[in-house]
Parts: sequence; structure tokens; C-alpha cells
Amino acid sequence: MATYSNSDAQSYYQHSKNIQQGFSNLEQELEVDVCIIGGGFTGVASAIELTERGYTVALLESHTVGWGASGRNGGQLIRGIGHDVDKFRSQIGDAGVELVEQLGNESLQVVKDRIAKYHIDCDLTLGYCDIANQHKHISYLQQSFEQLQKSGYPHELKLLDKQQVQQQVIGSKTALAGLVDMGSGHLHPLNLCLGEAHAAKQNGAHIFEHSPVINVVRGNPHQVFTDKGQVKAKILIYGGNAYLQELEPQLTGKVLPAGSYIIATEQLSDELANKIMPANFAICDQRVDLDYFRLSADNRMLFGGLCHYSGRDPKSVEALLRPKMLEVFPELKNVSIEFQWGGMIGISANRMPQIGRLDNNVYYAQGYSGHGVNVTHMAAKLIAEHIHGESQRMQVFEQVKHMKFPGGKYLRSPMLALGMMYHKLFS
Repeated sequence: MATYSNSDAQSYYQHSKNIQQGFSNLEQELEVDVCIIGGGFTGVASAIELTERGYTVALLESHTVGWGASGRNGGQLIRGIGHDVDKFRSQIGDAGVELVEQLGNESLQVVKDRIAKYHIDCDLTLGYCDIANQHKHISYLQQSFEQLQKSGYPHELKLLDKQQVQQQVIGSKTALAGLVDMGSGHLHPLNLCLGEAHAAKQNGAHIFEHSPVINVVRGNPHQVFTDKGQVKAKILIYGGNAYLQELEPQLTGKVLPAGSYIIATEQLSDELANKIMPANFAICDQRVDLDYFRLSADNRMLFGGLCHYSGRDPKSVEALLRPKMLEVFPELKNVSIEFQWGGMIGISANRMPQIGRLDNNVYYAQGYSGHGVNVTHMAAKLIAEHIHGESQRMQVFEQVKHMKFPGGKYLRSPMLALGMMYHKLFS
């Protein structure tokens, strides 16, 4: 069986990354203010937030920066935090719901400001569209449009009918309606992650690759051990998400690693690219097993979906995703697939990200459930604000109750796979 989510199999992002220089592994004893475990968006964004505030930081990554979902995802920067925030009203109150909605909008600006401040070349392109390809989803787009307008969403929104969406956004007969959001968009996620890591390094952060953490001894200071080195720190941040594994028992089981997969075509002609994606937006449909897609900066179709909860990678990502792509874009029938890859995303049972503390100086952020590009950056900001005593905004997330997935280490994924199959068949 091919392995996509736990290997260094080359993705389109690896092929097109614009920073080749890596980081050394930890082979010393180091003492800092904050130790961060995990070199994805959560880790590198936290490193920037904290170094900007004057903290000394060490970041430890088992593989390479952006190796996990941060460097393999669809590259869609989409508004919002959590799924259906209103259902948490009984836990976080009216003010909490309002704050989470505000943070969902603010998270977009955090990423945009970061890119601008550090001049990160990551192909940021604004424009996103939720599409309905089933009649029952049209009313959902209408409700979303009205809710966003009511909440004072600060970016341009347009609700499009069938003719408008097919003419303006997506050249596909499958689209029945669309909700355009000009505040959201798409980017090259690996280049963003690498750019942020090097910005953090310029700020003074110590970043180490190929330095898996083998043991953590909490105390004052905390002691974090790799096979060749050690970090002592007053504050610890767990940012491993789907790849944290068994390192921290209190977090294990609250996030389920789920595989998500993408194919990338050969470069398309300008004529064909403009025909099928005239607005160059990022697009998602509204199904449980949704498809998401966009054009890359060099005119490739990046088509993703196929979220797997079984814990096993498919034998061929192309064999499963290409037919889905051709349902939407039959014009791509004779176009070759040049890249196929996957990555593990962290799913929380209630689809709300888990951001908080295990104790006063041990923080964590995980369970982004498919909204990782923006929410990771917001989580990092909230944690840094809390550490620095700037705000208590992080505490709204600590009020949300999170359950462990049932079934233990070996049965969690199969049980969830059965549950999702049932949901897909009967919802």
C-alpha cells in the first residue's frame, strides 16, 4: 500500500517550495522561556508571536517544518472558527459566541498581516466561494449570507444564483448557487509555513528539525528531551495536533487523525484555466465528504477531498479523486495528474478547536477540523496574549467541553469511520 500521510512523498508544494534551507537538529542543552513542540502552523506562528513579545523560544520538530498538515493542506484560507458556533451557546454564553465569531474574522487578518509584515512569498490570492451542488444546500448558503451580513462581516459578500455562479466563478454544471467571500482566499501553505519559520528565526527563535521529543518532565523548569539534546523552559506549548501521538496522555484521544488527500494536474493553458475557474477563487462544496479545489499560481488544478477516518491511506489517491474531479470538470479528461499526496488533519469530536492549558504554564492547541490555516494562527495569538498577560480571550475556548473519542488507541478510527458512513447515508 502506498503511504501518503506519514512519509516524505513529494507533493506539489514540496516541488514548488521557494525556501530550500532547513534547520539543524538539537544536539545540545538549551534553556529558554518557551519550548514549542511541533513545527507546523501552530508552532511557527506561536514562535513569531512570542519572539515579537520578547520571549526566548525553542521549537522542536520531529521531521521538517511544515511536514504535517500545515505543509500538505488545500491552502484555503477561510473565515470562521469551529462548525456551528451557536450550538456552544450553553457553554460559552452569548458573549462567548460573539467573541468566537469575531475571532473567526480576525484570524484572516492575522495571516494577511503576517504575510505583509515579513514579506512572505506564498501566492496569497483573495476570493473564496461556497458552492451548493445539491438543492438542499441552497437555503444553507442563503442563511449563511444573512448571518454574515447581520454579524457585520467586514468583507464583500455576494450570493449568486445558478447562472451567476457558473458564469462568474466556476465553469461547471454541478454548481447550483454560490456564496462569494472576498475576505477569504487561498495560498501556498508550505511556503507560508517555511516563511514564518525563517521569520521566527530572524526574531531570535531557536528552531530544530529532525528532533523528535521522546520525553517531557514537567516542573520548574520543564525538561523536554530529544534523543540528542534537551530544552529547559518555563513555559511549554504542545502544537503537534494530529501527530502528537502518545506524548501527552491528557490530550491523546481528544483529537482523531484523519487523512485528507489532494491531486494536482499538469499545468493548464490559460484558456482552459479561465474557462473552468474564471475568478481564480478557492471553492468548497457543502457535502459531508466535501470536495475542495483551486488553481495553483502556475495554473494547476489542485483538487482535494476524500477524508478518511479509517487510519489507512488509499492505494491510489489519483484513482479515487480523479473521477470526482471529472464529475465537476469533464474538460480535464485528457489532463494528466502529476502529483498526489495526503496528510493527517486533527479532528475534534465537536468540531471546535481545542485551545487552552493543562496547567498554568503548559498550553496546547489542536483539533482544527479542516480550518487549520486561519485557526492555527489565531490560536497562537491567543496563547501568546495569555502568556504575556494582554488578554483572557483564550479562556472562552477553555469553557468548551471536549470528549475523548471512544474505542481506545486501536478502535477510535474504525468506529468513527462507521459513524461517518452512517451520517453520510442518512443525513
